[in-house]
Amino acid sequence: MISTSLSHLADVLSGRLVVRSGDTPDTTVSGLVDTDSRLIERGDIFVAKPGETTDGHLFVGTAVERGAALAIVEREVEAEVSQIVVADVVAALADLARDVVARVRAHGDLKIVGITGSNGKTTTKNLLARILEGEGETVAPRASFNNEVGAPLTMLRVTDATRYLVSEFGASAPGAIARLAGLVTPDIGVVLMVGMAHAGGFGGIESTFHAKSELVKATREGGLAVLNADDPRVAAMEPIARERGQQVRWFGRGERAEVRAVDVEVSASGTRADLLVDGEPFTLTLRVLGEHHVMNALAALAAATALGVSAADAIARLETVEIAERWRMQPLGSDRVRIINDAYNASPDSMAAALRTLAQITGPDERTVAVLGAMSELGEYADEEHDRVGLLAVRLRIQRIVVIGPEARRMYLEAIAQGSWDGEAVFFADADAAFDYLSTELRDGDRVLVKSSNSAGLRHLGDRLGELFA
Repeated sequence: MISTSLSHLADVLSGRLVVRSGDTPDTTVSGLVDTDSRLIERGDIFVAKPGETTDGHLFVGTAVERGAALAIVEREVEAEVSQIVVADVVAALADLARDVVARVRAHGDLKIVGITGSNGKTTTKNLLARILEGEGETVAPRASFNNEVGAPLTMLRVTDATRYLVSEFGASAPGAIARLAGLVTPDIGVVLMVGMAHAGGFGGIESTFHAKSELVKATREGGLAVLNADDPRVAAMEPIARERGQQVRWFGRGERAEVRAVDVEVSASGTRADLLVDGEPFTLTLRVLGEHHVMNALAALAAATALGVSAADAIARLETVEIAERWRMQPLGSDRVRIINDAYNASPDSMAAALRTLAQITGPDERTVAVLGAMSELGEYADEEHDRVGLLAVRLRIQRIVVIGPEARRMYLEAIAQGSWDGEAVFFADADAAFDYLSTELRDGDRVLVKSSNSAGLRHLGDRLGELFA
């Protein structure tokens, strides 16, 4: 964070300053800001966030032992550290992020890109950050820091030397993206797709459309909207962008796209795509598995070139990315038994994309094995969407379907209802039982996809299988 006095912070947060440890109101702090006391280092700022199972106020002492220079709290704590007492520490995080980014922007060259979409946010964020890091200091979220806590924490990492801030915006409810993006008013808003992820919480896909369009509305007037030309709902955001005087830059597979993939080939080692970037031909060879990641690369490329990065340089940097993120199409195991651990998150769209990738990268003498768990946050659509996944797995001729957990059972039931199955589809109540089965069932030449929402916990099963067959 940029250097800031305690008195200025108290004013910004509308908080009460408690000065301790020889500090004065004019004492400045400039360390990182975090809610995890284990990550605090000397000079950092600890935010004591109350949680569902514990309370950050209990860890102020630990943060001080690790060198915290300031604690932001909702109640004064007996600890030898200066504190700012606020009504709501999460709201205070947002206020602090807004202030810091505004001050950096006012006297620097900071450009801000916001990214949202039902799928692909984290991958696109990582790809864009890899491109921009070659141009100057770039701040981007760790993992999927895209909510009311993670997004401000990322914003607070900017300094006067930061040239690019890449923010990822998730949405737990309508209005969430508007609030988060409104903290920084991005110069560029990237919308990847509108799908069924979180549809249960939004009340349907049309409500999801309105939630994702909040980013376009929050992008600055006269800025740029980078939109998926292949997704009709994303394309329908064009009038919103035009009303705000924004330019629109399209990416996709169709002829409308200025950043376009005209031919794509998928293999077990990655994905090759012939591109046209503003009419100029290029070839992209992604190490990241999956045809669907080409669209994420196109979005990153569209934003980066709009910021002045040459297409050739951007593509060269994209080609250095080996995995999108841990537990996201992550290759594990060995050439003998290849495990693809994609169990950080799942929606109907990403589940379908992962299954298609499995089918595409498996050779004629190899066997496809799909290890599937539940997709969360689908609400009333859960049964229908789990049925669709089971049906798709059969239609893609996945040779062994392993379904885990009662919430995912309908995938198994739909699979066995689709044909004369004789052990090709199996069901297990938990991951341990599935591991015992897979440890003896898997054989040389198997290509194994492990896919579920984070809440199903199958990412750890994927890791275990990767170690077993390394």
